[in-house]
Amino acid sequence: MKTIAFILLLFLPCLAFSQSIVKGKINDTSGKPLDGVTVTLSLDQKVVASAFADLGNFNLKYPAAGTYMLSASLVGYEPLLMQIQLPKDSLLLVMQASSKQLNEVTISYRRPLIERKIDRLSFNVENSILATGGSAWEAVSKTPGVQITASNEVTANRKNVRIYMDGKPLEISGDDLQAYLQGLPSDQVARIELFSNPPAQFDAEGASVINIISKSTKKQGLNLSLNSAFTQATYSRYSAGTSFNYRKDKLNIFGSYSYARRHNFQDHDTYINFGTSFWSNPSRNIYKTDNHTYRAGADYQLSENQVLGVLFSGNNRNGTTAGSGLTSVISNQQLDSTLRTDNFSKNQGNQYTYNLNYNLKLDSGKSNLNIDADYSTYNTNSEAFADNRSFLPDGSQTPSMFHIFTPSTQDISIYSGKVDYTYQIAKVWDLSSGIKYSSTESKNTFDYFDRVESTLRPVPENGNHFTYKESTAAAYTSLTRTLGKLTLQAGLRAEHTRTRGYSITLDSLNQRNYFKLFPTFFGQYKINDQHELLLNYAYRINRPEYNRLNPAKRFSSPYNIYVGNPALQPSFVHSIELGYTFKQNYNLTAYYTQTQDLFTNINIQDNETKIYYGTHANLGYSAMAGLRVSATIHPLSFWEIYALGDLYRQREKSAYLSGSYDNRLVSFGGVLNQSFTIKSDMGLKAEINGVYNGPGLQGIYRSGHNTFIDAGIKTDIFAGKGNLRLAVSDIFNTNYYNVGINFQDQQSRFFHQVESRSVTLSLSYRLGKNLKAARSRTTASEEERKRAQ
Repeated sequence: MKTIAFILLLFLPCLAFSQSIVKGKINDTSGKPLDGVTVTLSLDQKVVASAFADLGNFNLKYPAAGTYMLSASLVGYEPLLMQIQLPKDSLLLVMQASSKQLNEVTISYRRPLIERKIDRLSFNVENSILATGGSAWEAVSKTPGVQITASNEVTANRKNVRIYMDGKPLEISGDDLQAYLQGLPSDQVARIELFSNPPAQFDAEGASVINIISKSTKKQGLNLSLNSAFTQATYSRYSAGTSFNYRKDKLNIFGSYSYARRHNFQDHDTYINFGTSFWSNPSRNIYKTDNHTYRAGADYQLSENQVLGVLFSGNNRNGTTAGSGLTSVISNQQLDSTLRTDNFSKNQGNQYTYNLNYNLKLDSGKSNLNIDADYSTYNTNSEAFADNRSFLPDGSQTPSMFHIFTPSTQDISIYSGKVDYTYQIAKVWDLSSGIKYSSTESKNTFDYFDRVESTLRPVPENGNHFTYKESTAAAYTSLTRTLGKLTLQAGLRAEHTRTRGYSITLDSLNQRNYFKLFPTFFGQYKINDQHELLLNYAYRINRPEYNRLNPAKRFSSPYNIYVGNPALQPSFVHSIELGYTFKQNYNLTAYYTQTQDLFTNINIQDNETKIYYGTHANLGYSAMAGLRVSATIHPLSFWEIYALGDLYRQREKSAYLSGSYDNRLVSFGGVLNQSFTIKSDMGLKAEINGVYNGPGLQGIYRSGHNTFIDAGIKTDIFAGKGNLRLAVSDIFNTNYYNVGINFQDQQSRFFHQVESRSVTLSLSYRLGKNLKAARSRTTASEEERKRAQ
């Protein structure tokens, strides 16, 4: 009952602040709605709001009651200019066709590469030579403020991140998330939004949010885009894709398909000091993957204020991983023995998502009701082989051999539903409220067999069958108002979560039942047209991905074992930022982030048995404080520079093993991006980008610096309907990681590098009138699918 009471209280707004909104419709003289009209609202010769009409409908926000000038313009129509008195319930505008005979005119607006708003940073991928022509994964990695860790995890401003696609969180993680985004061409991405402190409308999961926005168009008729890319590194890889949109009156049909062939390598070298011996293990894995990604959907306008939509998306992945490593064991400064390890696995993954959406506009568009129902499935299976042989210093093989076969499966089902309602109170408060329920079940099997020639001998004690169930009920309310120069937004989200993890093999049960409130706050004060102050705060949760909870033991050799932790608990994050902006181009931000019960990877070495364990654990306290500076500069008309610098201090503190640690570090990171317009009428442009990530801490790990430089050039072809790009990534091959552990008798270090130096030639071509996909809508199951693996 307490949970229900808390949820109901979220819908009883006690205090709110918001801008006022006037909604309008614009038609031609025959009454047909006009699309793409630019509508502008001005006060004292200053623009206070502007919008593009979507099938004749537009919304304009204004600060206070008064007399405003309203203008509307569209190629082929006479411009409108009129004086209006606000507030009004609604506006109806009529435009007359121009009497002049116009030749075909193309109007284009190029967004800046980086845009900052009150609650987010937008990286306009379609304007970046280096981010286009590759994969969405590569585009995410090039977003300012985003880091890819040595374990291929995505972080934003060094915080845990949740990745969304068109407002819908992806429910896969780790290698599966990487494979999915690598199969999605970045040519289908318009921009990437980075929310350092996400508002209450987002699920509470993730200390920060990355939202990938796909390209879209509002034009009538059929629109089609084609793209392809070829990349040469040590191995060749290529991709091709298409996306389409057909809009006719009340019906909009859209879809996309892409195929990617990946072939690359990853080096992971491990060096361990066991006290009496030193083990050196350089290794390389070679990956081959075929990835098919597709989606199809339709929206139908049931009436002027009702839309019904369906959406289906899928991903199929097949691949192999072949790995080899040679471990040298040194005792008393002499070679004691050598271990040869070979691994091979076949991997397959399938993901399908079904969404039904209903949208209703009420009260002449002042309120909006959105309902989503979702069902998602995700399954993977793997057949892995590991072979280990031991050799004496003279090269002779010892009788000790290790040959195993470990097949595994994972099947995840997610049911979810959500309702969102936006509305106004007393024509001055803008409110957004919603509820959501999701239920997830994961079934995992991991079997272990010794291989003796062609015979498989089961070893049940080394296998594991594990089930995990999770259900979350959530509700939120967010309120916004502008009072003169001050804009305030406050939100509160409540989530009640139940989890149950059961190892059938071990007969071990872990359950958790918790209720949490997650407040958010955003404030913006415009001192004048050139200066403004920003303040934001969020309380968030990081939940472990499902694979981290599975207690199955995975052997890459008899001395290297990975095991999940079913007792892993979520961590909770406080994050606050105070910023100053000058002329919209110069930004200074002071920030502080604190994480309690941080869960992270850990490695434990047993100096007696010489076994090296990898697992996950909740550690104690993690904090980071820093000062971030960014600027967009135009030294010359053809030259744009974006620079970002981040000076920060980290602290990691926790009890660990038989002792404790309190590690501190001051470090620095930076980005310098330069773009040049060489010949504008040809669309000939160049770009160079440099990134430096300083040393850092994560639990017991201390990582070294990481840096890379990319460059590219692009030109328009086919009368501006196509683009040809050539890009070089990681020119100096410096994008690698050195990570070390030095705690009590735990002394090891790693060198990790995913192949990153490459040359990519890409081509894109569009048919039709620019591309717009479906309505941007957030399905209900995305949050859970990202944690699947």
